[in-house]
Amino acid sequence: MKMHNPPHPGEILRELCLDPLGLSVTAAAEALGVSRKTLSAILNCRAGISPEMALRLSKAFETSAESWLEQQMQYDLWVAKKSLGRLNVKRLSAA
Repeated sequence: MKMHNPPHPGEILRELCLDPLGLSVTAAAEALGVSRKTLSAILNCRAGISPEMALRLSKAFETSAESWLEQQMQYDLWVAKKSLGRLNVKRLSAA
């Protein structure tokens, strides 16, 4: 499903997973087996969800890895579409 201005997965992670459980960034990072810096970058929308992180999140929060990757893909595609007009691409077609 295409979304207009989809949220970054880090926002969803914070609002739907960490906050309801009262988890600090430090505690969540430790539980996920990643550094605080890595998790903080995701939560602050400076880094995306990698396939490995999607697997970690799915195991920790009993979600699907695919749902995290789909959220990331929708966000990335939305960001890319905003700069579509600046891409220097020529249309190709069969002669």
